[in-house]
Amino acid sequence: MQRVVSVILGGGKGSRLFPLTHERAKPAVPLFGKYRLLDVTLSNCINSGINKVFVLTQFLSASLHRHLMMTYKFDGFSQGFVEILAAEQTPRSTEWFQGTADAVRATLRHIHYFNSEQTLILSGDHLYRMDYGQLVQHHRGQDAAITLAVYLVERHDAERMGLLQVDDAGLVTDFVEKPKDPEVIERFRAPRALCEAMGVSTEVPRYLASMGIYVFDSMVLEKCLSGTENDFGSEIIPQAIGKMRVVAYPFHGYWADIGTISAFFDANLEAARANPPFPLYSPGAPIFTHGRFLAPARIIQSTIRDSLITEGTDIHGAVISDSVIGVRSTIRPGATLKEVVMMGADFFEGEREVHALVEDGVHVPMGIGQDAHLTRCIIDKNARIGDGVIVARKGANENYDGEGYYVRDGITVIPKNAIIAAGRTL
Repeated sequence: MQRVVSVILGGGKGSRLFPLTHERAKPAVPLFGKYRLLDVTLSNCINSGINKVFVLTQFLSASLHRHLMMTYKFDGFSQGFVEILAAEQTPRSTEWFQGTADAVRATLRHIHYFNSEQTLILSGDHLYRMDYGQLVQHHRGQDAAITLAVYLVERHDAERMGLLQVDDAGLVTDFVEKPKDPEVIERFRAPRALCEAMGVSTEVPRYLASMGIYVFDSMVLEKCLSGTENDFGSEIIPQAIGKMRVVAYPFHGYWADIGTISAFFDANLEAARANPPFPLYSPGAPIFTHGRFLAPARIIQSTIRDSLITEGTDIHGAVISDSVIGVRSTIRPGATLKEVVMMGADFFEGEREVHALVEDGVHVPMGIGQDAHLTRCIIDKNARIGDGVIVARKGANENYDGEGYYVRDGITVIPKNAIIAAGRTL
């Protein structure tokens, strides 16, 4: 893997994850109480022996840059690095990145400085474990110019994915990006034999979808980006089919696009259940993140069931179930949390001077107040929830903006640094 360079695309607006992306890039959104979304993809790279990694950023990237610089440092003998490539003006272009392919094109001179044989293109907002080494070996063994990692999805996911067809030799023969026409989608229905070969149930229709993971021979990538096409899925890949050897790499493990509030919420809660579909620890494939050196969680006179509790947490006299409690969280006596994703805090109360902590003339402490009752919600970092606040369950299809909070897919989202005064009902 020494001749492989990885490029992670991390610059999109992430509008489907709003308001979690109101102040940060999507790959920087906190995950499972202590990680960031991008940690999953970067950990896959490290665990696969690929340690030359570029992260392309553009939108609200400050917190993402800070996390990367604080976390991913290789020793001087490994020749490894995680390098940020932010959108920049050059004599050739003064534009922002216009799409995934344009982002790679604009930074290609930096990427090819290391004279790699293959370039691995990845997204920074998916949840999965993959040995990219096996993917690259498949690419080389098939003498491919381009290899796409592919996954079988059901009908309700098909229209938001790139769909493809393959022949018996695994060559991609057709590709369409995010089709809306039902007739077009049905044309890409996976054959029963393929579903059985991938160990997937054939009781419901399945469609072979691109995971947004591409391996290019580096010279092929340069050729593909010599034009003006801006996007891999809608332009580069379809144009290469029939002209180059484009191969599919079937992936059999767990994979999820957690780019929506409901998908993100469900993925977090699933991690706290028995036999989760995506275990947070797998031998030989840990998820890396910033080491904080916080004290152990302190839990006093509380009842906790089916939940993740992270370090630096202080829980006193609370009842918590089916929830994820992030770093430095404070939960006070009488509080009840059910199906809550609490992202924690960047600092402890009193650790730094912070302005505008008063709501209606009353100071609201960091964390969850006494006798608060919270159900089915996401609480972003540094939020202050007053005593007696009630967050009630919403209808599954409710979507609206409230005063100091948002509702998406029936999930209440309290944004970063929010202050919810005591006694309010959301």
